[in-house]
Amino acid sequence: MNKTYISTRNLQKEINFYQAIVQGIGDDGGLLVPNFDLPKLDLKQLVNLNYVELATEVISTFVPDEGKELIHQACINAYGKGLFPEIVVPVEKAGDVYIAELFHGQTAAFKDMALSLLPHLMTLSLKQLNEDRLVMILAATSGDTGKAALEGFKDVEGTCIKVFYPLDGVSAIQQQQMISQEGKNVKVIGIKGNFDDAQSAVKVAFGDASLKEASDQHHVFLSSANSINVGRLIPQIVYYFHSYFELVRRKEITMSEEINFCVPSGNFGNCLAGWIAKQMGLPVKRFIAASNKNNILTDFFTTGKYDANREFYKTNAPAMDILVSSNLERLVWFMSNKDGNKVREYMDKLKKDGVYEVDADIFARIQEEFSAGYLTEQQVMETIKDCYEKTGYVLDTHTACGYGVLKQYQKETNDQTKTVLLSTASPYKFPESVYQALFNEGLDVYEAIEKLHKKTGVAVAKPLIGIQDRPVLHHDHIDKTEIIHFIKSEIEKI
Repeated sequence: MNKTYISTRNLQKEINFYQAIVQGIGDDGGLLVPNFDLPKLDLKQLVNLNYVELATEVISTFVPDEGKELIHQACINAYGKGLFPEIVVPVEKAGDVYIAELFHGQTAAFKDMALSLLPHLMTLSLKQLNEDRLVMILAATSGDTGKAALEGFKDVEGTCIKVFYPLDGVSAIQQQQMISQEGKNVKVIGIKGNFDDAQSAVKVAFGDASLKEASDQHHVFLSSANSINVGRLIPQIVYYFHSYFELVRRKEITMSEEINFCVPSGNFGNCLAGWIAKQMGLPVKRFIAASNKNNILTDFFTTGKYDANREFYKTNAPAMDILVSSNLERLVWFMSNKDGNKVREYMDKLKKDGVYEVDADIFARIQEEFSAGYLTEQQVMETIKDCYEKTGYVLDTHTACGYGVLKQYQKETNDQTKTVLLSTASPYKFPESVYQALFNEGLDVYEAIEKLHKKTGVAVAKPLIGIQDRPVLHHDHIDKTEIIHFIKSEIEKI
């Protein structure tokens, strides 16, 4: 099979997997998607594989046949050398909810699951393409992508990475993780603006004529570590299969039994990866997308209208403080029967008016498979406390959005299908909020870590131990309007 990739907006020539990884985004501003039928996997052949072998089998279906051994080695390097526990994604239980803990990597957040692998995909792709230019990775972050990308790409030969984060839009722990990042090829920049400002600028950068000219002159290639890069999306498919097989192996479900997945959602890449897993044969009945007070996805899944003309809120689940949910574009492309012209029309409307509405037939297909809900900040706090008191499980603020929305969904629909909730971060990433929710006391962030551990017995995530003592290495702050100019100046320094 000739496995090529095209853009959701239909103006990108076909490229192969390796080109898609390095390019990062469609040259028409769209997102790169497989230009081939998604394969159906034989679940019985996969059920007893360890994570490295499972990842190899799933991910290699997206690359040329001769690339499987390259993918296998990349998966060993990412998941098989002690950076994760032996069971890479433990599946725990809180009451009747199965919780897939995606936060046992180098930064205590789910972004590690893809960003531990992406640098290896990038380097193998560069070699396959005989690309000798320096690859400059650009990443916008609402908190977790930044640190995970920095950790993944630090000191990776042939690359450098620039991460942009909103100065007032990430938690204290997230900020300290980023600005204390070591590595000779990394740079962290705080912006006066929000995540959407940073993400929009990064997208614009790939099509900016002045940056292209500077890049050509200085022998630089721009690429992305955000979930707009298909190399971020594909590795996330794996842990849906893994979670399902964990339940099968424990005899919680039988093979081929349908389950639901509830996914805290901001940029929507995580949830989209699950839907792709379903297309590849995973027995999933329904996806429940959970949002915080920035509930643009909830509105879309209940009305078919995507309306970004709304107030932006800074919440206690900051990684979900997003109004431009990039990966939704990929879902709309799939649900429109891969009609890139229609998707381009929608995206042009979004850019011009801040709103688009999908056709009735597309919306009907979406509603067959997706439900959605959101929690206010107060409901997040109440959910953390309620879950702990009833089950003893400590949720972070983002996973609490998922848990609370799932409980709402179950109550409203009486759907008792067994459900896996994707836990997206350690509670110690947001210790002040979690501690206050549980014990009704406001504490300094580092005191909250200490007391949360003492009172709950939940182990502090290893990457966060001693974080307060790490020196600040990155001091750059710029206005959101200066991002393109800043990138150009960084290119010109090379």
